Amino acid sequence: MYDMQVSIVVIALNSSNTISLLFECLRKQTYPPNLVEVILIDGLSDDNTKKKMFEFQRTEDSFKRIAVLDNPKKTLPCGWNIALEEIQGEAVLRVDAHSTFPDDFIEQNVKDLGRNEDICGGKVISLPADKTRWNIVLNEAENSMFGGSFAAFRHADSPRYVSTAAFAIYRTSVFDKVGKYNEILTRTEDNEMHYRMRKAGYKIFYDPEIVSYRATRSSLGRLLKQKFQNGYWIGRTLGIEPHCFSLYHFVPLAFVLAIIATIFIAFTGIFWTFAILWIVYFTVNFVMAMHSAVRCKDRNISFVCLPALFLLLHICYGIGTISGVFQIYKNKGLK
Repeated sequence: MYDMQVSIVVIALNSSNTISLLFECLRKQTYPPNLVEVILIDGLSDDNTKKKMFEFQRTEDSFKRIAVLDNPKKTLPCGWNIALEEIQGEAVLRVDAHSTFPDDFIEQNVKDLGRNEDICGGKVISLPADKTRWNIVLNEAENSMFGGSFAAFRHADSPRYVSTAAFAIYRTSVFDKVGKYNEILTRTEDNEMHYRMRKAGYKIFYDPEIVSYRATRSSLGRLLKQKFQNGYWIGRTLGIEPHCFSLYHFVPLAFVLAIIATIFIAFTGIFWTFAILWIVYFTVNFVMAMHSAVRCKDRNISFVCLPALFLLLHICYGIGTISGVFQIYKNKGLK
């Protein structure tokens, strides 16, 4: 197992507050460091991110090599393509600058590739930015299937083949076949790339034994902005590859459209559709909020805000998707 050369790719922008934790995780890996190269891509950060990258490069001599490169266009797909030109390993594993992972993270990923898989990924668990009451609630909303995502890498507990993965490991030969990332996309580059990979005949294996962690946005404003941008790029990506999404990506869009439709219907004197929509929604909302409160060991009084928080996340995501679709028509496509 310990004969595969692995390229670790970190694409960062203004990540000075979190990247040191990631470097500490890399130092502790059980996989032989002489088989690991680390490719650090900085998007012209205006904090100390690049300085910390160079410090890591200067102080660590156990890895096969450490490269620090610039990403002038700043976005993830552009950073990915810079990394793909640079990597020398047989496999490439990308982790976010705000992620952390156990000591055997690389080892477990390589072990799955050793089972004749080409693409593998594991469970990604969101953690609060800090232990304040409010950030614990924000994190619970993000970890909830109702407020966060239905994706297998967020919730599934059994191994399976899936449509997409986060922080996945790929045989380098996969990119030789499917090509580079679409640099037009900003938030949906993985969805589109994984669709191309599946279309090329590759399978994405999900292994829940592989675990990594990432920090939830540290304020409501930042979390809502993230959800809006996620929805926006799903809407815009419909203009370039609509087949790369599952139906659950459009549930917030359907919800917002249902709100608009039932309001218009109510103006005609028919109020029952509006009433049924909100009765059903808040019934599910409160049930999911109670489920989150019961399962969270750090629950606190702020959890009473969870139903309203779910609502805000859904509306921001749905409005974002509408905005993205509108942009397609405004630009006559995504080019």
